[in-house]
Amino acid sequence: MEKKEKELSFEESIKKLETIVRELEAGDVLLDDAINKFNEAVSLAKTCDLKLKNATNSINKILEDGSLKEFVPEEEK
Repeated sequence: MEKKEKELSFEESIKKLETIVRELEAGDVLLDDAINKFNEAVSLAKTCDLKLKNATNSINKILEDGSLKEFVPEEEK
């Protein structure tokens, strides 16, 4: 049975993404490694985007009388 890799936190993912970008920008990466790093960066970016969307959706709901209600800012009412 293959051991599942621990899911990175949002912050860990961003740090790893930043590291990959710096490595690719430096231009000292072999083509095959650059392609692999690019693919990993795209995956990390998608994961971060999903986590941000989920966080936004959670924040947009507030607890009212024991039930969740969609939050609508005052200027949108």
